[in-house]
Amino acid sequence: MVASNLFSLVGPLLSGLAIDAIQPGAGSVVFEQVTFYVSLMIVFFILSALLEYTMQSLMTRLTQKTVHRMRKDVFNRMSELPVGYFDQHQIGDIISRVTYDIDTINQSLSNDFIQVLTSAITISVSLTMMLLISPLLTLVFCITIPASIMLTKYMVSRFRPLFSLRSEKLGEMNGFVEEMISGQQTIKAYNQEVNMINRFDKKNSEAVSAYYNADYYGSMVGPSINFINNLSLSLVSVVGALLFLTNMLTLGAISSFVLYSRRFSGPINELANIISELQSAFAAAERVFLLMDEPKEAADVSSAHVYADVRGEVSMTNVSFGYSPDKMTIRDLDFEAPEGNVIAIVGPTGAGKTTLVNLLMRFYDPNEGEIELDGLNTAEATRASLRSSYAMVLQDAWLFSGTVFENLAYGKAGVTQKEVEAAARAAQVHRFIMTLPEGYDTFIDEEGLNISQGQKQLLTIARAMILDANLLILDEATSNVDTQTEMKTQQAMKKLMADKTAFVIAHRLSTIRNADSILVVNDGQIVEQGSHDELILEKGMYADLYYAQFENYA
Repeated sequence: MVASNLFSLVGPLLSGLAIDAIQPGAGSVVFEQVTFYVSLMIVFFILSALLEYTMQSLMTRLTQKTVHRMRKDVFNRMSELPVGYFDQHQIGDIISRVTYDIDTINQSLSNDFIQVLTSAITISVSLTMMLLISPLLTLVFCITIPASIMLTKYMVSRFRPLFSLRSEKLGEMNGFVEEMISGQQTIKAYNQEVNMINRFDKKNSEAVSAYYNADYYGSMVGPSINFINNLSLSLVSVVGALLFLTNMLTLGAISSFVLYSRRFSGPINELANIISELQSAFAAAERVFLLMDEPKEAADVSSAHVYADVRGEVSMTNVSFGYSPDKMTIRDLDFEAPEGNVIAIVGPTGAGKTTLVNLLMRFYDPNEGEIELDGLNTAEATRASLRSSYAMVLQDAWLFSGTVFENLAYGKAGVTQKEVEAAARAAQVHRFIMTLPEGYDTFIDEEGLNISQGQKQLLTIARAMILDANLLILDEATSNVDTQTEMKTQQAMKKLMADKTAFVIAHRLSTIRNADSILVVNDGQIVEQGSHDELILEKGMYADLYYAQFENYA
């Protein structure tokens, strides 16, 4: 890069020397010198072009490696973030940071970064040559350069927040689009297409307005700096003419100085014109680095215990927790789950059932109290070993792009085909898998879009069955299957839950009648606890919830 610019910057000097070789009068032209300098100029320009091509190729490769590393670091950081971060941020906004913002940085690295370095070299060499040619004439720039710097600094400080707002509004729009795409069935079912279009138009207008303001005001920097630089050229021409008339400079020296002054002011103009792009890159980088600076999930304590072959005794003592400090979701909660028991958790919506699961898995840590597994405070154990002790099936079944076998064997390394098929049979999904074109080797689309919700849920149940975990968490695990399949699945799951501690969240209370203990949670507290028959006899909240299922059939 340096050599490329140096070669190209030799041109004005050789041009001036060639002009000085031409004297007034017939036969006064030294053709040998003119030819020599012109030939030398051509050689330097060819070398400059070759070196610039090489430099562009190297920079393209370098920027792609940089962006590749940046995306890798961002993705790795996301895997280290606590679950709470994803609960509090729109998925579309996070995706926007990983894609659009990093692409913006990439464009700046591959184009603007090269331009900045090239301009810096060009400005430095041009200024040096102008000082060598005429220090007096160079004084003209002592007026225009400070004016350009002050104006640029002022305008950039005023316009930079606009570019941050632009990235923010784009992230909000992407988040809205992601929500709308995932909720298309609901939107169409409620005939809300027009409403969603209007809401999107508002988000889109806000994003466009933010783009317009950032680009409009950002584009004002270039013309303003261009005006000052053009003014400097006029002053150079006037002062240079005066120096020529007083024999203080030759015509060739003035020609070289003018060319160098154009080389000097040209990069300044170009830098001014890409200010908006640089500001956009800075705003994008700020959003990416904000994600990178997010605190990681708290590290395990020193000498943390590693769970292995857990028995499955779980207890909570005086546990209080809130997703925000001013609102507690769980308050002073106590319970014990003996080894091998099935614990059902029921209660109205928003009572804190799912929060209990989050606390058991240490997706969140309680604000107060202790959670123990096998008599050891889980806060004193490694998260990895704790979470590996549980098998989990959630209501929102999650599958990834891959074969059926890969999805079922997801949580256990080295699992055999025989183990996978046994789990699939137990989950009542083997027959369905065998109807697929390639059986267990059939590729499932992203999020399992080529199979039904019920089939997805059965696959996730089979995946949980494959694990050797002694603890199970079932959050409405059979909510998307039909009644007949549910009965069969419940029978299979009952066998698999034998000698294991299981936590079952259920809204259909008929599915948990055989649970060893039922915890009735309301407003973050356990208000009732006991077996199905005991709670029915108490005629409390559980009895009300249970009989409410049959009201419509009375």
